[in-house]
Amino acid sequence: MAGEDSDTKSNKRGRSEVEADGNYDTGCLKLYLTYGDADSSSDDDMGPQLPSAEAPKKRRRKLPYEKLYVSALPTSPRYSKSLMHKEQLAFVTMTPLTDFLITSSVDGVVKFWKKGAEGIEFVKEFKAHVGEIKSVSVSADGRSFATAGVDKSVKIFDVMTFDLLAMLAMEFTPKCVCWVHRRGASLPLLAVSDEVNHTIRVYDGRGESQDPIHTIVGLHRSVVSLMAFNDTFDCVISADENGMIEYWRPGGSYEKPDNVFEYKSSTNLFEFKKAKSTPASLTISPSGSQFATFSFPDRKVRIFDFPTGKLYRTYDESLQIIEEMQQAGTALQKLEDMEFGRRLATEREIESPALRNKVNVIFDESGHFIIYGSMLGTKVLNTYTNRVIKVYGKDENFRPLSLAIYQGQPQKKGITTVAMAASNNPLLQESETRDPILFATGVGKVRFYMFTNEEEISKSERDVQNEKPTNLNPRKAVETKMAETGTAGIIHTTYGDIHIRLFPEAAPKTVENFVTHSKQGYYNNTIFHRVIRKFMIQCGDPLGDGTGGESIWGREFEDEFSTLKHDKPYTVSMANAGKNTNGSQFFITTEKAPWLDNKHTIFGRAIQGLDVIHKIENARVYKEKPEEDIKILNIEIM
Repeated sequence: MAGEDSDTKSNKRGRSEVEADGNYDTGCLKLYLTYGDADSSSDDDMGPQLPSAEAPKKRRRKLPYEKLYVSALPTSPRYSKSLMHKEQLAFVTMTPLTDFLITSSVDGVVKFWKKGAEGIEFVKEFKAHVGEIKSVSVSADGRSFATAGVDKSVKIFDVMTFDLLAMLAMEFTPKCVCWVHRRGASLPLLAVSDEVNHTIRVYDGRGESQDPIHTIVGLHRSVVSLMAFNDTFDCVISADENGMIEYWRPGGSYEKPDNVFEYKSSTNLFEFKKAKSTPASLTISPSGSQFATFSFPDRKVRIFDFPTGKLYRTYDESLQIIEEMQQAGTALQKLEDMEFGRRLATEREIESPALRNKVNVIFDESGHFIIYGSMLGTKVLNTYTNRVIKVYGKDENFRPLSLAIYQGQPQKKGITTVAMAASNNPLLQESETRDPILFATGVGKVRFYMFTNEEEISKSERDVQNEKPTNLNPRKAVETKMAETGTAGIIHTTYGDIHIRLFPEAAPKTVENFVTHSKQGYYNNTIFHRVIRKFMIQCGDPLGDGTGGESIWGREFEDEFSTLKHDKPYTVSMANAGKNTNGSQFFITTEKAPWLDNKHTIFGRAIQGLDVIHKIENARVYKEKPEEDIKILNIEIM
């Protein structure tokens, strides 16, 4: 890996060579090789050159036993089966060593599935949380599983017995959970971060006490959004919303361990801070020697060497690169313009707060390949040779988000060496038969998809109806949804709570849009991006600059004017860019504003927390934007 890459300085390759290497080019990847800054390719030399009989051939990097590692991946490029939840899937998790698949959906439901000789079998279902599941974690030994929900609770499960062991009731909304004990540890430890402040609390993972064993206060300066435990180094790596990365040991002084870098200044861990990006995914490699991230808004995959904190590889999946490669015809797959536009719209949707934490990058069992979703399907990338070796689901109708993989590693892995596995011994190959499965969720899908070794796939039978349809009558579904819209809401902000009354009779479609976005967490962690004293405070844009946001229907929707007027302060109305251009942004007035009548749809009024509104109104601003972010934590519908 990073430590084995000593010959990279002389072997750094240009993009043209990468694209010519093998059956695939790097597709929608823009590749940066971070080792070897001095590239002396003769193609790049300017000025006249001496005549040469033949340019020396560049050595092509080759990963030993690559065919063996590839054979441990599913062979079918199309999914062979899909299974359902009642609501959209949020996370898929494969437990190490114990071979359970655990799926979680946005309605708080958790399902356990057991890997059998072929495929998976349903085991048990839990209604774990009232509302959305914010984070999940499985322990290094595969025996403990935890979920954190917006209902201010953490649920702890025993994987082997698929039982709910305990519940931790929090006084705060948890942001992220992570098991932080080593395999074989007598005391399981669970770390939980806070959605509002920068603390990390470490709890007894048996759930025997509601009080934390230890609270880490000064490590981060903003909300900790990601944590991952490295069993090899007995070290936790955490990332906050300002892009800062920290290492800490789950015990003793809870400080950086001695078996990693000495000074942070010698690492590349400030990479996200420099790029003004935040990691949305953080995964440790099987050996513990590396970790991989995916970040927003730069949309880059980065691979770091764990002990040194050095950046090993960077792959660019930004929308700009995707569009450039589509136009130049150098993408992994050339799409029709209409199809490209549809997929590009889905890519933009992934940047919303509701979806960005569902994206992940995973390693295969060898640690040489990374697997992640893209606009063109699920890519498998050899980080040693920088080649895309497989693409799953490039012709399927879903954009992969959360991924998990089972590779059927042989039971007697201590006896079978890599060299033995690579041999042509038929008896040995038969005894080590694998059944690899790649699991993937999709944007807006209630299903998870399974890529296997099956060759004969029936498109009419592969989507299993394992859940009863929630609504058989479309007209009845609309009526039910209208009935569930609600008549009041509480906007929980970093400055306090604002209680609003909603008017579904006057603006039914607008209220439906607001309530649905609120329940799905669309507004969570968005900011008040426009504040004008003696006028209004505006919010609801996931991009935070007044240019983003869309309705629940994925398009602008029409105005709904009524007898309601902007004749008093604390009126809640839709922001727009003209007639019938409503999306997700809304504002609350602080004064009468009669000139807005019949121009902006009124759908509510604030009735409590008026002091909070004025506190936001009086915040220091620069060009109408508060200098310090004022966030909507979440919106609760009554």
